[in-house]
Amino acid sequence: MNIVAGIMTALFLIGIYIVFEAMVGYTISLKILYKLFGKNKSLGKTQDYKTVTVMIVAHNEEKVILEKLENVLQLDYPKDKITYMVASDNCTDRTDEMVEEFIQLHQDSSFIHYKTKEHFGKTNAQNEAQKLVKSDILVMTDANAMLDPNAVKELVSSFSDETIAYVTGRLQIINNHQNDVAGMENTYWDMDLKMRQMESELGSVTAGNGAIYACRNADYYDFRPIECHDLSMPRYFAVRGRRAIFNPDAVAYEKAGEVIEDEFKRKVRMNREILHNIFPDYKLFNVFQNGWFSYFYFGHRTCRYLLWFAHLLILATNLVLIFTHPIWWIPFIGQLVFYFVALIGMVTKTKNKLISMPYYYCMTVFAQWVGVFKMMMNQSKATWDKAETTR
Repeated sequence: MNIVAGIMTALFLIGIYIVFEAMVGYTISLKILYKLFGKNKSLGKTQDYKTVTVMIVAHNEEKVILEKLENVLQLDYPKDKITYMVASDNCTDRTDEMVEEFIQLHQDSSFIHYKTKEHFGKTNAQNEAQKLVKSDILVMTDANAMLDPNAVKELVSSFSDETIAYVTGRLQIINNHQNDVAGMENTYWDMDLKMRQMESELGSVTAGNGAIYACRNADYYDFRPIECHDLSMPRYFAVRGRRAIFNPDAVAYEKAGEVIEDEFKRKVRMNREILHNIFPDYKLFNVFQNGWFSYFYFGHRTCRYLLWFAHLLILATNLVLIFTHPIWWIPFIGQLVFYFVALIGMVTKTKNKLISMPYYYCMTVFAQWVGVFKMMMNQSKATWDKAETTR
């Protein structure tokens, strides 16, 4: 029994470490690294106006597409240097018709309207449409994300040297004070942006945001349709000795999901490749080649993508350990109380943060479980239903 207890204790502590590193430890260690090696280190910017294509991917976006098109026309960038592209992912509503009508009314601007023949998702539409891009820089944005007038100028200015292959901007949630669900997502997002700022100045970010990012067109790579650029691009460039950086001055505005069901669907979509993303490429963890990025990915991504497993591991091993010593009842009861509080939050939809935050956290972990199940059942797909409350 002593051997079994020892093994169970070790596994319990591994689970605790994963959760701690994902939720607290990585943030603390990153702040220490930043103070030692990255504080006040500025990222250079160039004033060279490179040619740009702004690509908007749309699938049935008739609710927001005209607002988006008007938005990109207001961008502060030389008109002879910018092209606007709509990559329609086999729309079945009036999106394509509305885009064509808009282009006819704005023939003084350079527009490209590309339509895929089949609905294979955002990344596939980007892969196909990119073949028509001739500009130096490719800026990509979502149909429901409105860009600040200086957003493209800021993204382009960040390509200050050839080591920088990817730039992500700052997504600002605009309904965080109007809705509790959006507010909780905004709290998480603010913390994540602070970490990206530090990662960027120390070396390279581990992920971007689909609402606003850019890459050199010559460096574009056709990822598998089920992959998303947010995560795949930064790590793809990192193992090739290139940098993916964050520019907080390049801003996009977007609504977060206002009902928990929409946020849950979004998080399930984010986890559709979760098992692959835990350990996607052994080269990522070669510290001699990648430096700090290897640790960044492990702490910020691998440990977070293992939360579903870590919580199961902690609960299962604790259940065994309570038969070895009464002290193990303390963490076991603590877990049960935590999950019970989350259950209360699910049932009551209370605004009390001491209850709603555990519920939101458990919803996030459960979304990982759904992602794992879908991958194991071969049900993961490149297409998804958008969150309507974000439109």
